[in-house]
Amino acid sequence: MKVTVRALTLDDVPAMTGILAANREYLEPWQPIREESFYTVEGQRRIISEVLRAGSSLPHVILVDGAPAGQINLNNIVRGPFQSSSLGYWVAEEHAGRGVATSAVAETLRRAFTEYDLHRVEAGTLPHNRRSQRVLIKNGFEKFGMAPRYLRIAGEWQDHHLFQIVAENWLAASRAGS
Repeated sequence: MKVTVRALTLDDVPAMTGILAANREYLEPWQPIREESFYTVEGQRRIISEVLRAGSSLPHVILVDGAPAGQINLNNIVRGPFQSSSLGYWVAEEHAGRGVATSAVAETLRRAFTEYDLHRVEAGTLPHNRRSQRVLIKNGFEKFGMAPRYLRIAGEWQDHHLFQIVAENWLAASRAGS
């Protein structure tokens, strides 16, 4: 199984919409409540067009053996002295627990620190989302706090564990691993 990541384009919208719709029930406990239009090609085209136009997020497609399997984004990018972003990702249920998210996060961090010149990437997980916490820890993230009622997920304001990794720590770990 080969996991790769590449920039999301409008050409990806039909395939990604199909994956989102097929995995709606699986993903709903981990995401905000979505309008029905979110699960349509037109709705996704509108959302992705706006994201690409705004330039404050870098969306990527997660590919398994060349086929779309999920999405990973560097969101809320802040430049200037901060050089930071928030990481968000999901994979289709059929790929969960197979190392796909771990590999996709690793590749996205490489891009964040070597291509996009970010200094810090943070991520938040629901306290009971142990799989996502393991993905982050395997990629060198450190837990640095708990944010009460941080995001409205599945219709409720929910606490999140907060994780971060900075470029220097990522670089040291990547050198040690090679």
